[in-house]
Amino acid sequence: MNTQTLILAILNFGDASGYEIKKFSTEGSFSYFVDISYGSIYPTLAKLETDGFVTCQTESQDGKPDKKVYSITDIGRHEFVSALSTPPNSDKFKSEFLLVAICADLTTPEVMAQAIDKRMGELEAKLEMIRSLREECDHPATHWVSRYGEHVKQADLTYLRENRDALMALATQAKFGEAAE
Repeated sequence: MNTQTLILAILNFGDASGYEIKKFSTEGSFSYFVDISYGSIYPTLAKLETDGFVTCQTESQDGKPDKKVYSITDIGRHEFVSALSTPPNSDKFKSEFLLVAICADLTTPEVMAQAIDKRMGELEAKLEMIRSLREECDHPATHWVSRYGEHVKQADLTYLRENRDALMALATQAKFGEAAE
């Protein structure tokens, strides 16, 4: 999947400005799928418009510059559905928390506790966001995806709660002191 496919996905659910597309893709309901940079959104929108996949209307705003609002066309929806037919790449998962965890024997219990607590707080916040997004939406496939995401995040949180002590046991002052020498 690429920037074009994610933008078409967002517009498939409703019209949006470039700013709104960025917000959906970084903080909102589309933030879990594909990473896109702010600098790639507007060039991609321009290409999508040139290719006839989206249309653009300018809306006046009081005291602000005009806002460009993009809509997917029938041709764009066909292109989007075609892109969905391509088998997706493997998921990418990177975690700074897991780097700290794999080096637990080189940290202090305080450092490890802080990392675990931060991770658990982030998971709880993501779970709350997933649940609130589901409440705002009546789209059946979105509900399925949100329940899947909730299950994955809840399993992560449960594992941390059940195995916190084992990870904390690896973070000992004695080994930390040896590594520092």
